[in-house]
Amino acid sequence: MTCVIISIVKILGIETSCDETAAAVVEDGASILSNVVASQVDIHSRYGGIVPEVASRQHLITALPVVESAMAETEATWQDIAAIAVTMGPGLAGSLLVGVNIAKAVALAQGLPLIGINHLEGHIYANWLSGDEPVFPCLCLIVSGGHSDLVMMKGHGQFQRLGRTRDDAAGEAFDKAARILGLGYPGGPAIEATAKDRVPSFALPRAWLKGSDDFSFSGLKTALLHLVRDNDFSDSSRVAEAAASFQQAVVDVLATKAIQAAERLGVKQILLAGGVAANKALRDYFISNSPVPVLIPPPGLCTDNAAMIAACGYYHYQLGKIDGYDIDVIPSLSFG
Repeated sequence: MTCVIISIVKILGIETSCDETAAAVVEDGASILSNVVASQVDIHSRYGGIVPEVASRQHLITALPVVESAMAETEATWQDIAAIAVTMGPGLAGSLLVGVNIAKAVALAQGLPLIGINHLEGHIYANWLSGDEPVFPCLCLIVSGGHSDLVMMKGHGQFQRLGRTRDDAAGEAFDKAARILGLGYPGGPAIEATAKDRVPSFALPRAWLKGSDDFSFSGLKTALLHLVRDNDFSDSSRVAEAAASFQQAVVDVLATKAIQAAERLGVKQILLAGGVAANKALRDYFISNSPVPVLIPPPGLCTDNAAMIAACGYYHYQLGKIDGYDIDVIPSLSFG
């Protein structure tokens, strides 16, 4: 009788690219054993946006306790961990430095391999944690506060960026729109909550950029600014209608362009990723209108977390993509 040994690979992921301090342990790139996130939303909301220096200092305070909590929840020892995966970019330089240096210290102390992860690639791999394994080739729509990208994925580690934002990313546009409407920070959830069950009654523009897979939301943001300046928005119902109109315009462009690209390229699946992918209107639009199967992570895995970094790290590990202890942060790291 042949004895088959099945190897189980546990990866510790660390994520500190912006204002979330996160650590997670993921098994075989698909099973979350722990996923700890320390949010700084309450700290930054008083400023109406993220203050980089404040974010990095908060990471210094919480990073090690978060890593310890992630390990404790799994009841795993360091001998059970195959490698440490950490976000090396893109993101805020100070925030990234905290995560990468802690990952280096722990990896060196425990004699573990270190894997640097592109934050955007990590967002895509949140789809491998949803319970249904994605099918190649697939089209990935990554939408967050800093990025709006369309990426073709033919296999693990095989990416081709087709389009990106030419100005404001979708999440950034939501933040700016929320400030214009006086809805607070973070803008995406504020817009979504205000727009709930409201009819989009204002005609706002869409930048289709025909012949291109790129996005643009600066014109939409400017149109909303002029709408609010030129009209009476003292009535909260009008604010809600404006929020619904803005949300509909963003969703319309993101989903339509992604679906058109997916059909043109003949992909087998569309994967949503990034914080804006948590938006219910966007999720519902894709589910209702896409002729191509759509996979969307649970909302909690769309926003920044370390489970996605660990899942991505697993596939790097399997491909032998291991980095040295001298890796550095790349705040403007590109993708595809």
